[in-house]
Amino acid sequence: METAIIIVFLVISVILTIIVMMQEGKEGGLTSSVSGSTETYWSKNKGKSKEAILMKVTIVLGIIFVGLALFLSSKFI
Repeated sequence: METAIIIVFLVISVILTIIVMMQEGKEGGLTSSVSGSTETYWSKNKGKSKEAILMKVTIVLGIIFVGLALFLSSKFI
């Protein structure tokens, strides 16, 4: 049982790493906060874009990763 959980943990960590690497960096930094934000078609439809899907998958996998890490470090195994 422990071996199967460790394998799942390793697979999730590799997938999580790949998904984080696929995400685009945040642009602008301080200059975008000074100059203000302009609304574009892409900013209006953020929920349906590839970036939004990658972010949601990253959050879910991150929660599973932390949960498995806590489970593996506990004495329940």
